[in-house]
Amino acid sequence: MPPAPPIAAAGASTAHRGAGLGWLEPTNVLLLACALIYGLIGEWVDGAILLVFVLGISLLDAVQQRRSSRALAELARLSAPRAHVRRDGRELDLPAEQVRVGDRLRLEEGDRVAADASLVEAVGLWLDESLLTGESLPVARSSPGERILAGSLVAGGRGWAEVVAVADATELGRLGSSLATVQPPPTRLQRQTRRLTARLTVLALGLCAVLAVVQGASSGSWPQALLAALALALALLPNEIPVVLALFLALGALRLARIGVLARWPAAVESLGSATVLAVDKTGTLTENRMGVHQLLTWPQQQVWRAGEVLREPFHPLVELAVLASRGDPVDAMERAIQRLAGEALAGTEHLHPDWPLEREYPLQSDLLVFSRLWQDGQGGLRLAAKGAPEAIADLCHLEAGPAAALLAAADGLARQGLRVLAVARGLDGVPLHGGERPAGGDALPDHVHGYLFEPVGLVGLADPLRSDVPAAIATAQAAGVRVVMITGDSPVTARSIADQAGLPPGPVLSGPELEALTPGALARSIREVPVFARVMPRQKLQLVRALQAAGEVVAMTGDGVNDAPALKAADIGVAMGRRGTAVAREAADLVLLRDTFGDLVAALELGRRVEANLHRALGYTLAIHLPIAGLSLLPLLLPGHPLLLLPVHIALLHLVIDPACTVVFEALPAAPGLMRQPPRPPEAPLFGTGTWRRSLAQGAVLLAAALVLAFWPESSVETHRSLVFSLLLLGGGGLVWLNGDRRSPITAAGAGLGLGLWLLVTVPWIRQGLSLAPLLPGQVVTVLCSSLLALGLAGVFSAGVPIQRPGRPCP
Repeated sequence: MPPAPPIAAAGASTAHRGAGLGWLEPTNVLLLACALIYGLIGEWVDGAILLVFVLGISLLDAVQQRRSSRALAELARLSAPRAHVRRDGRELDLPAEQVRVGDRLRLEEGDRVAADASLVEAVGLWLDESLLTGESLPVARSSPGERILAGSLVAGGRGWAEVVAVADATELGRLGSSLATVQPPPTRLQRQTRRLTARLTVLALGLCAVLAVVQGASSGSWPQALLAALALALALLPNEIPVVLALFLALGALRLARIGVLARWPAAVESLGSATVLAVDKTGTLTENRMGVHQLLTWPQQQVWRAGEVLREPFHPLVELAVLASRGDPVDAMERAIQRLAGEALAGTEHLHPDWPLEREYPLQSDLLVFSRLWQDGQGGLRLAAKGAPEAIADLCHLEAGPAAALLAAADGLARQGLRVLAVARGLDGVPLHGGERPAGGDALPDHVHGYLFEPVGLVGLADPLRSDVPAAIATAQAAGVRVVMITGDSPVTARSIADQAGLPPGPVLSGPELEALTPGALARSIREVPVFARVMPRQKLQLVRALQAAGEVVAMTGDGVNDAPALKAADIGVAMGRRGTAVAREAADLVLLRDTFGDLVAALELGRRVEANLHRALGYTLAIHLPIAGLSLLPLLLPGHPLLLLPVHIALLHLVIDPACTVVFEALPAAPGLMRQPPRPPEAPLFGTGTWRRSLAQGAVLLAAALVLAFWPESSVETHRSLVFSLLLLGGGGLVWLNGDRRSPITAAGAGLGLGLWLLVTVPWIRQGLSLAPLLPGQVVTVLCSSLLALGLAGVFSAGVPIQRPGRPCP
């Protein structure tokens, strides 16, 4: 079978970690160590309570891992490779794993072969077998019975093959599972969180060692000193950050899939918020890919036919030759439109030739945008037909300056209507197959189509309607500070007309030949002013990506063909088409548009920003709530002999507020109303931007100050101080959810209510006693409530107007 998609491997890896390593999370290890110490000093009840909390936190971790694994498993299902087969007389498009022995497998350029097969028929078939053999150059396959190996890439041509082995019975299957265990590289945020976690871990271990020595030396109770050190470690270690990041990216990818965008790597979700340029193909992305023949113009008579009219005899040869210059089972939308018109208008006439054998095909070349086919006409002669760009056909026909200018002027007239224009030409003299001289002499046919003589027979104007949602989607992207650039193979005139309809800004149109003539430096300087690129060859997309990146842009590039793969890999965000895209393009991309629509790409951009914004809310909340917990845990170090107010069991209970708030409440928050009116976030922005640090430190410092006041409340016992402080942290933790969340959302209210609910729960006498808390008098309850409200009010004032994210670059 073909290699598993990267996200499938990620899902399997995540599931394995969740199933086997949940007990080894740092929080659980520290709590188990505390329980062991309690057991050694005879505090069995406290040890048992900690074990219960370990179980509760492990169950919560398991639920989070299950959500993440299910999200990745669903994405793996959506991204599974597919195959087109002929079975029992029917043609089916199905997952590659459902291919059976005996199926006829279709081979098209860009496909990844789904099974071992025996070749039945082929036209110009070339296979890239480097995945299996290491051979870098494609090999030709033409003889019936030749073996086609699963995992090979169809580098050119097409054909059919009969499946002879599937799954583990294929050559690829026998190589083992190593090809299916590709691990996605760590994302930018994952690298940042690992660095932050490592630094805080070193800091925590150092402080814990100092605290254990100071506390043990001053009190003489080394077990209690170890408990104080472990409590400090629990307070300082940001165990939630990696979990929150992994879950947000996995669930963000699943949310993308639900709007028709498949993220092949978690990094794609992360990168979307930084995109500054969307470089998109016109056909099928901005347009409906519902091509139809709109006008015909005969040459040199210049008679005009328009859609809806009866196709009269003068136009029949033009359509006949356009069909002969097309593939019989076309994938290209223009060829399908030509075939459709011919089927409707020429059925039953002498102008359709389904029984003519194909003699030779001359594919499109980068230096000559013409596709030609040579046919045996059944009477001993050859018929040659060509279609392509009007300027290329004029060159192929060797027209003099005047006739060439007239032909191109007529083509421009159609292009100004937004039509895609093809010119059609025929080979002269019938190119006799027997009994006559061939154009190149002898029996050999010319190797290049320029070896024949041609004359133009007319123009075909094709219309592909603009998608109705495109102007609004482009306006949304531009309002968000994201520039939209259109790339097309159409003429500059057609491209500019479509760009105007779509709402792209005015500006010069740069053509493929002009692109070739520019130096990299000149292109990087001018590319900011160019909204439209016309007559672009697929290989030039890579040049555009690099030029945009050299100009400081973060580029999302769309593509669907084999030749688009280098550009998709080079782009910051490669976007492949799901319906018409080749397997190679999908494998090279970060995102796959399952419906091939531009509106889905802009919706994905918005969702990526939502995920990023909510992630920063969660990380900011984590930092804010850990500050007072860590500050109180440091008291025995700063004031030797001061009792430990927050025991390990209290910190474990606080984790039952922090974890759900981060992973459930913040992940599910809707997008803020002005999210798509903000500029993109710079990709080099740190995990905690300046705004996040200021906001979180302000909130945490106010809550810590209130906790310290209660920690030194006069005429109170240690247990009472502990009850006051712990109650404040439970209520304050819920209040910080309210401050950092979307206050209009019911889920924010639910998260804020969690702290209140836990506070009410710990007032139950037997629970309170198990937590070493003292009952609070009515006046003390009022003190806690007032302190919480005052602290949260001040936190709201101090953090008001401070953005959670660092601002991005200005919107244009």
